[in-house]
Amino acid sequence: MTTRRDQVLDAAIRVLGTRGMRQLTHRAVDAEARLPEGSTSNYFRNREALVAGVLDRLVAQDEQAWGLFSADLSNITLTPDAFIDAVTQFVVELAAAARISTLARHSIFLEAAHHEHLRRQVESRRDTLLTWGASWLEQLGSPHPERDFATLRALLDGLLFYQCTLPDPEFDPTFAIRALFDGLRKHW
Repeated sequence: MTTRRDQVLDAAIRVLGTRGMRQLTHRAVDAEARLPEGSTSNYFRNREALVAGVLDRLVAQDEQAWGLFSADLSNITLTPDAFIDAVTQFVVELAAAARISTLARHSIFLEAAHHEHLRRQVESRRDTLLTWGASWLEQLGSPHPERDFATLRALLDGLLFYQCTLPDPEFDPTFAIRALFDGLRKHW
């Protein structure tokens, strides 16, 4: 069941992902959520609290998505090809069906460069993802799974950034993911 607070945060994510950080206001969120004016400020007294709430909501959604992704990986025989296929499918989904959330996430990451409290939240999320991703690469034979996953994550972030900001109808990240993965494996 979606709470009113979740409704506000989901509307804030849509505002952020479709209009950008400068347009993220309490009034814009109220309008997007089709709630009476002032509803957002009942939950988030100022813009800083609203941005932090959005990041928390995005992290919760990310953890759910990564949990499903992890479950999918544990239901298959984890081979390099299966891993590459799963990662490719996940990136395509984040760039298409979840594009608005992905853009909102990138906006928050850019904001975190200037705000210590957001940076700490983003770093915590990054550390959680690193733990999950490193375990997959360790299963595939990486002697340096954390380093290798950080490299893979950097590629995926770049692919998502470019596809979400300059969409290519022919987007297929398979080659880039495979090339990086194969390059990493040469050092294993």
